[in-house]
Amino acid sequence: MPEGHSIHRLARQFTSVFAGQRLSVSSPQGRFAAGAARLDGQTLVAAAAHGKQLFLEFDNELFLRIHLGLYGAFDFGGDETFRGASSIGAPRRVGERELADDDGGGGTYAGPPPPKGAVRVRLVSEHGWADLRGPTACEVITPGEQRTALAKLGPDPLQPNTDPEEFVRRLTTRASPVGLLLMNQEVLAGVGNVYRAEVLFRQRLSPWRTGKALCSEQALELWNDVVSVMGDGVAAGRIVTTRQEHRGDRGVPVPTGEAHYVYKRQGLPCRICGSEVAMTEMAARKLYWCPACQQE
Repeated sequence: MPEGHSIHRLARQFTSVFAGQRLSVSSPQGRFAAGAARLDGQTLVAAAAHGKQLFLEFDNELFLRIHLGLYGAFDFGGDETFRGASSIGAPRRVGERELADDDGGGGTYAGPPPPKGAVRVRLVSEHGWADLRGPTACEVITPGEQRTALAKLGPDPLQPNTDPEEFVRRLTTRASPVGLLLMNQEVLAGVGNVYRAEVLFRQRLSPWRTGKALCSEQALELWNDVVSVMGDGVAAGRIVTTRQEHRGDRGVPVPTGEAHYVYKRQGLPCRICGSEVAMTEMAARKLYWCPACQQE
């Protein structure tokens, strides 16, 4: 599932490519035809992300709320003015790395190509287009409904000027394991399975330690580390959590095999202590950790 850094990059790209432009909105697949009709011909005012949710605001006081889920992704293209990733969302060909379209739109621009596959929503401006496939949620909502959706979410570490004390309070007052709490979007918005495993390792915290067992200082350090690594993810367009001194290969960009400490490294030696990285399940999701570095 795309994690919060990808959704923030997605919001930035929509702002760059479409903000202030009148859009043609359609549903080639047909499942979103009624919603598309409410937005067709309107101007995109702004794009914003909170956690794993994207909100596209239009000038008729409606929002398009999108949650990509496990399989959702946007494809983009356009004329020579288009810049940015050509695909953001569910990994396709290069893991966590998004696809860069270096020539701006793939050559001569003659409008969007015929839809491929089940395109839920197509947004088209004079100079570019975006196709959405496979989202978990895609709906048109009012400003009041947008505020309600945001109120259900925890603090987003990628939102500027966010007070970390709200995260500290939500984490340290709960008796659930911290490995579950970091994935609870009501506690912390935007963290998924990769960041969960990696930040817990970086902080040497057992995934089974309860939120209540953490002191405020530990919770704050956890927050600050999440802010740091997710900020790096926004900048790089991929998740790299290893520190330079712990990589065998100092290449740039960081090779996929050197990007993580424990995620999908079960059976391999820990980069710090050499013990075997373990994998189990927690709430039906795979959990990766080092039993030696992350003792309870």
